[in-house]
Amino acid sequence: MQIDRRTLIAGGMAALAAGPALAQRRLAGPGWFDRAIIIDALGGVSDPYSPDDQLRLSDRAWSEMTGSGVTMLRDTVFPVGNVADPWGDYQKDIATKRNVLNANPDRLLLVRSAADILKAKREKKFGWLLGTQDSVMVGPELDRLAQLKKDGVMTVQLTYNNGNLSGDGSLEPRNNGLTKLGKATIERIEAQKLLLDLAHGGARTMAEAAAFAKRPPVISHTGARALIDHPRNTSDETIKAVAAKGGVVGVYFMPFLTLDSHPKGGDLIRHIEHVANVAGEDHVGIGTDNGVLPQLVNAETTRKLNEWAAQRIKMGIAAPGEGLNVWPMVADYNSVDRYRRIAADLQKRGWSEGRLEKLMGGNFLRVYREAWGG
Repeated sequence: MQIDRRTLIAGGMAALAAGPALAQRRLAGPGWFDRAIIIDALGGVSDPYSPDDQLRLSDRAWSEMTGSGVTMLRDTVFPVGNVADPWGDYQKDIATKRNVLNANPDRLLLVRSAADILKAKREKKFGWLLGTQDSVMVGPELDRLAQLKKDGVMTVQLTYNNGNLSGDGSLEPRNNGLTKLGKATIERIEAQKLLLDLAHGGARTMAEAAAFAKRPPVISHTGARALIDHPRNTSDETIKAVAAKGGVVGVYFMPFLTLDSHPKGGDLIRHIEHVANVAGEDHVGIGTDNGVLPQLVNAETTRKLNEWAAQRIKMGIAAPGEGLNVWPMVADYNSVDRYRRIAADLQKRGWSEGRLEKLMGGNFLRVYREAWGG
């Protein structure tokens, strides 16, 4: 089953041979992690064990998804970037998402409120939150935001890597920030009680949007620019501004955590702790930009990875550090139990269970409740 192009990389290359062993890895005994709400604020839901045209999740994929301990993951409704027909592409992708949901009513629960996340936990389902990573499908037609919400899209990211009509993305060299339409788009997002996401924004766009927002915004997936000066990472000033509005900054498991594009577990820990120290423990979360299933590195998946990277480069949406043989992951945490392991490693560094519960989902749950109710 192939849900979208993220399936190719983020979770779509789960360990075909190593998967069963990885799925069995657990920290001893139930504890706070098993009771907590675990949220991945940006990732992908996929099934590498089924044909591309099969919408029903396989038992194996489902077993590994539940084994990850994740309560809810936010997935992306495409397109991203300045494509020829963004509204048409959006309608095709949301129809695909709807078909997947309809094929898995006993396993997937579409999240429209914070109460739905709690329901997913209670009913042992997987909460599936839909959001965009661009506003190109809306453009100047702001009434479309109401249609997005009707379709089940609950978060809207203002820009992707390049500029659009709302503002400049992280790779746009002019860095001109928000446009008048961008401000109007934020106002309409908030009026619709959708959640504003500033990820992928240019430095000035994120700063201006955080200042302009009246409701808590999020940066669903980023790193700390104070540690690694990369355009996809966020400055301390903007991290503080998002926190001051009551928002949350999610840390990703991506190559941009280091300058060599091959981050280690210690690099991820440093970014998480930096954001936590700058924003405060109530304003940091996890947004892996991966998926709940691990990625297998072999000849076939490397070939697909490089095809995907070449396509992104050709489209002009690849960030610095992306390229051939660059994996969008932190290899040290490339396992089904990655969320448990990062929590355990932070606990060894002195993080309390209460602080970990906030990081692993409690903070995003709070912002979702403020945005949507429930």
